[in-house]
Amino acid sequence: MSPATATQAVITPAGPPEPDLVRIRDLIYQVAGIFHPDNKLRLLQDRCGRRMKELKVLSMKEYFECLTIRPIRQGELIALLNEITIGETCFFRNQPQLDALRKIAIPNILRVKSKLPFRKLRMWSAGCSTGEEPYTLRMLQLEESEGQLKDWSVEILATDLNERSLEHAKAAVYGSYSTRNVNPQYRQKYFALAGDQLQVNPTARANVNFSRLNLSDDARMTFMKSMDVIFCCNVLIYFDLASKRRVIQHFFNNLLPHGYLFLGHSESLYGVSDDFRLVHLPGATAYMKGERSLAGGSAT
Repeated sequence: MSPATATQAVITPAGPPEPDLVRIRDLIYQVAGIFHPDNKLRLLQDRCGRRMKELKVLSMKEYFECLTIRPIRQGELIALLNEITIGETCFFRNQPQLDALRKIAIPNILRVKSKLPFRKLRMWSAGCSTGEEPYTLRMLQLEESEGQLKDWSVEILATDLNERSLEHAKAAVYGSYSTRNVNPQYRQKYFALAGDQLQVNPTARANVNFSRLNLSDDARMTFMKSMDVIFCCNVLIYFDLASKRRVIQHFFNNLLPHGYLFLGHSESLYGVSDDFRLVHLPGATAYMKGERSLAGGSAT
């Protein structure tokens, strides 16, 4: 999940922003942790405008009432969040990161969990957008099902704020842009033709469970327990510092000992949290909950 980006430079209107637009901005921040600074308010105004046209609402004040005091407020807030959050992703987006998961993180986790009576791994794609990331994780798991993950069950939880993205993910039909990094072997094994697009086949869709989740919902986040791996790529960059700290604290609490957190290539927990250990892996970085000795790379 990432806030929608404009195709051209955002121009802030002259003078102070409209008070009701600021109120809507603050409401979105309160509910979802996504903050629009003043120089991005035009973008928010455009997204509100789409909903206002749909509702035949003429003023920002009236639309704010639709979001707060009218009977449609809950559904309309979800509809607005769908407008301002979009997914920009693809299959096998960060191959070095995926290689580190398969070659280092998973073996280390299995070494710890092999002492337990049950053999189960839980992975969470937080901000899964249109589903490419969790399906990628499922394909990697299937590739290891006769190797290191033989006799292990793997559950992949995929969550996002955007309902439209989740519906796309459940349909699992993708165009050439999303599948550009899929090699011919994987295309043959895990996809079927759907017109001029590709659909993830039932085998690769199994054990991937999608649900709507707001990362700023403390109550819901508390229940995302017992995770071995969390992917949250290119989501937190749209949160302010306070919201990031809340989400990262939940991730730390939800990970099992020696669990791994993977962020986007340009993201960092510097200045956000000191709870995790930064682990340098070949071509990638991760954050680990546990002992340095099992990190699989140099830790700082």
